[in-house]
Amino acid sequence: MKIDEDIQLIQPKTRKDYTDEMKSFAEQFFKELVEVDGFIIRSSNPSSGITRVKIYSGIEKSPMLGFGRGIFGGMILEKYGNLAVEEDLRLKHGAIREHFLRKLYILSDFRAAKQEKSMKNLVDFHTRNKVQLKAYNQKQMRILGRIVANHEHYETEKLYDLYEPVLYEALKRAPRYTSYINVLMNSLGYFSRDLTSGEKQFFLKQLELYREGRIPLVVPVDIMLSWIIRTGEKYLGDQTFFKPYPEELMNVEAIVEAGGERDYWKNLE
Repeated sequence: MKIDEDIQLIQPKTRKDYTDEMKSFAEQFFKELVEVDGFIIRSSNPSSGITRVKIYSGIEKSPMLGFGRGIFGGMILEKYGNLAVEEDLRLKHGAIREHFLRKLYILSDFRAAKQEKSMKNLVDFHTRNKVQLKAYNQKQMRILGRIVANHEHYETEKLYDLYEPVLYEALKRAPRYTSYINVLMNSLGYFSRDLTSGEKQFFLKQLELYREGRIPLVVPVDIMLSWIIRTGEKYLGDQTFFKPYPEELMNVEAIVEAGGERDYWKNLE
């Protein structure tokens, strides 16, 4: 319920205000977290939802003012908004699930690199995630590359401090389908001497089907992954783009739905 400009969590039956209790619970919950890369929260839940929580003007038979965020969900976004945060029901959509898992595992990889803040760890992290970062945001990827190059000769600790917020910015939005197509087309050049004309044409046909929304991303990615395995192409073989998360997390039903219209983010919010 919205009172003035504040959102209040009130139980209609008892009229009890749980706002302060929920905020206290959230603050204690955050204090007990040690290492976290993301959150999966309940969709439309009056306390934890982050997209379509119904906001009312009063307690009994009051008109709905619109949709907003629950108190707990809003506090998660305020404190951990740079991490991978999604609602459970939205994760049934293939493209949203793909973005969530890719972002989650990139952040997990970076957290592991930070455990020992060495120059080698930073360079290795950036190198193996370069294709993914290019798909997400080419501009931010170039900035990250300049930070890693360290022409200013900063101390290693300083480089991590510079790198982290730019990484968050790079991962802020899911890649457009055209960005995935661009990185796959660029990667095709690594196999210029290894593929037959028929193999290239077949791949380009699948890429066009993906462009049209008729097949999911995993189809052209897996074709290229098979070439990586066959040819032993090391640079692409080390890229997290082609194996972004464990196979057991792959949801076949969600993947099938990953094609289709391109404005899924807008429609599901």
